Amino acid sequence: MNRDRAIPDGYQTVGQVAKRMGVTVRTLQYYDREGLLKPSGESEGGRRLYTDRDVIRLHQILSLKHLGFSLEAIRENMVSLDTPEQVAQVLAEQAAAVREKIRSLTETLQDIEALRAEVLHMQTVDFKKYADIVANLQMKNDFYWLIKHFDEKTLDHIRNRFDQASGQEFIQRFLELEEQAISLAEAGTAPESEEGQAFARKYWAMIEDFTGGDWSLLPKLIEIGQAAGTDPGWKERQSRANAYVGPALDAYFAAQGIQLFPGSGPEKPEEPQDPDAGRLGREGNP
Repeated sequence: MNRDRAIPDGYQTVGQVAKRMGVTVRTLQYYDREGLLKPSGESEGGRRLYTDRDVIRLHQILSLKHLGFSLEAIRENMVSLDTPEQVAQVLAEQAAAVREKIRSLTETLQDIEALRAEVLHMQTVDFKKYADIVANLQMKNDFYWLIKHFDEKTLDHIRNRFDQASGQEFIQRFLELEEQAISLAEAGTAPESEEGQAFARKYWAMIEDFTGGDWSLLPKLIEIGQAAGTDPGWKERQSRANAYVGPALDAYFAAQGIQLFPGSGPEKPEEPQDPDAGRLGREGNP
């Protein structure tokens, strides 16, 4: 009773602050030892006493800790709370940190929901594909869902040929060429024109870069494109792009003498032999 009467107006005991803020007395004692939150006073009986200003600082510490800041980082970023501007600055920084946390958590939630949808669609347990989907979600690859259509050979090829950086670069290259095809079509550029053939050359170079010379991947890529056609966004984009890519490549192959799929990959016709070559050779023999 006497100890309570010794507490000045405007001060609260460590127990009262702990109860008010939902922390333990030991937590407040620890913050005191670490220099994060020193009590503003002490009672005649030696009890730690806190003010409402201390409560505001405690709220700042708890908020930053909840956002994942280490105590060392919190200590380094603590500022004085002597003016309205300083208090507003602290609150603005906390608000920015909260918004970033919300953005990060929202992305994580979206990734979880996307992976769940893919797992249910696959109807099989395939942790290698799950890992590939997660990696592509983190890369912000909007076409992560295509992975479920790839067979193990194609996925192994992709894993061995591309790392995260080169994979992102390839995706960007693919998207840019798709957009270029749509733009050329909308502009009425003939696929067999010089500009159309320059595009076809770049598109075919991209395909060659992807396959790395393994032409057995081409039929599978075509099959994947057809299987994925049930996605409305993908189907609409591919229809518009392929309406130009197909004729442009046909003209390019014809000009280059490339034949697709007679065997395991693109072939050029053999050079015509001189019909007299053998005869002349024979006549030259004694």
